[in-house]
Amino acid sequence: MSLQQQPALEPEEAPAAAVGAPVPAASAPARARSSRSRLTLRRFARNRLALVGIGLLVLLFLLAWVGPLVDKWGYDDLDFDSFLQSPSGNHWFGTDQAGSDLFAQTCRGLQKSLIIGILVGLIVTTLAAVTGACAGYFGGWVDRVIMWVVDLLLVMPSFLLIAVLSPVFQGATWLIFVVLLAAFSWMITARVIRSMTQTLKDREFVKAAKYLGVPTWKIIGRHILPSMASLLIIDAVIQVSVAIIGESGLSYFGFGIQPPDVSLGTVIAAGTSSATTYQWLFWFPAACLVMVGLAIAFIGDGLRDALDPNAAGARARIKKPRGGKAGSRTRKPSSGPTGVPAARTESLGAE
Repeated sequence: MSLQQQPALEPEEAPAAAVGAPVPAASAPARARSSRSRLTLRRFARNRLALVGIGLLVLLFLLAWVGPLVDKWGYDDLDFDSFLQSPSGNHWFGTDQAGSDLFAQTCRGLQKSLIIGILVGLIVTTLAAVTGACAGYFGGWVDRVIMWVVDLLLVMPSFLLIAVLSPVFQGATWLIFVVLLAAFSWMITARVIRSMTQTLKDREFVKAAKYLGVPTWKIIGRHILPSMASLLIIDAVIQVSVAIIGESGLSYFGFGIQPPDVSLGTVIAAGTSSATTYQWLFWFPAACLVMVGLAIAFIGDGLRDALDPNAAGARARIKKPRGGKAGSRTRKPSSGPTGVPAARTESLGAE
């Protein structure tokens, strides 16, 4: 009698994921971050002033970098046939006492002011984040030393110090001026970040990372500072505006950008004495400076409302539906399991 061996069964294939099956837990954080980003963008897009600020800032960047490409005059060119000429087809913003084209000088000054403002904003926010987080996390003598430096710089008159140090670096690169502005602008933000770090370091996720042996710099860089991302973003935007105004003020008094280079402050200073007689010498560069400040202020307010759900500007406006009360929507009665109609009212959320 012969035994017939059964053929080996192939392993069954895993069933395909059904439609509507729950998403693995590993993708939940990524999905949460994506939904939060979309919500932040919707809140920001709902703020009309923030959109106006972005539009103004884009126009100013185009004026600063595209304007010199379409203008036939350079910021250091002189037209000896046109002194104090009003705006015309040859000179769009007019000329000054020396025959320099004011449009070219305004574009050059806007370039310099925007570059200095962006660099100072990034340096100040980064320096404040690192020093404040280290002081709050480590505590002890590290905290005392950093806070001593912060308190010392806060009581020192930064404007006068930069004015005194500016002639020492005269003739050097303008990046020295960026370092001077950034060195006296980070202290208040550092104190705020220090206080927030002292609260966050006692949270469970920070303690868990510490017990797992995660290095300190990774805990600060990956756990503590990302928790303050909204504050850091808003602070960086505000610091850009503060740096531009501060640079223009110093350059106005002759302590900032030095000739032959120009900034908005030097162009405004050159036209101040003629503001009532030859108005274009003053109002064109002054209007650019005002628009920069307004644009960044509008963007900062929009970011604050978008990143802070408790801000008044972040709340959605509930429209009143036709034939009903605002904030609620009543569906038709539906019969329940006992045959008794049950009215269902849903309140409309803010988002």
